[in-house]
Amino acid sequence: MTFSIAGRCERTGRFGVALATSSIGAGGRCPHVRPGVGLILTQARTDPRLGPIGLDLLSAGRSAAETITGILASTSHGRWRQIAALTAAGDAACATGGDVARPAGGLTLDGAVVVGNWVHDDSVIAAIGAGYEADPAADLADRLIQGLEGGLAAGGELDPLQSAALIVCDPGYRFPIVDLRVDLSATPIADLRVAWRKWDVVMEGYLQRALDPANAPMTQALEGHTAKAGA
Repeated sequence: MTFSIAGRCERTGRFGVALATSSIGAGGRCPHVRPGVGLILTQARTDPRLGPIGLDLLSAGRSAAETITGILASTSHGRWRQIAALTAAGDAACATGGDVARPAGGLTLDGAVVVGNWVHDDSVIAAIGAGYEADPAADLADRLIQGLEGGLAAGGELDPLQSAALIVCDPGYRFPIVDLRVDLSATPIADLRVAWRKWDVVMEGYLQRALDPANAPMTQALEGHTAKAGA
């Protein structure tokens, strides 16, 4: 019961994913990313074990479509799964099992993939893609959230949303530069955008802590309040 958008920015080489759902904790179960390699989405009746299998296949040089095939070959429960794959180069593919809650489906775009299940109707999938593509010059994180907002405006999920997540990888880092989650919220997509805006302001300072900790700003300077320096 989730709708998601994964995409790659041609301008920056960043890739990432955003999702929203009526289930709790989906940000820890559905998206699986590996910087420099790509990402896997496993949703509907989620099996988090499929994420690492897919990432290993991508790491071995498989295409997105070959990776989907390999993931489905690894499980006897593929009919319950909705899966998407995106390589760091922007190759995308998806699959929706026959027992996934309808309405459900997927859409591949230029360097992006949309998947959703238990959505209001089929127009939600197209609206997510349209939201993502509305402003190609925008930051990838903004585009991904715009995709979720487009899907919500088209009807969203059939059950009330309560969680959302955003992950973005950058070619210069061996860990995600954005990893934000919202849970137990009546407005998770709106809250995710607020969290992204706040993180965007301080992100470079926190990334500097990884690369140059001696000269990185203190937490107080980053966030403008009294806090422990080592967070």
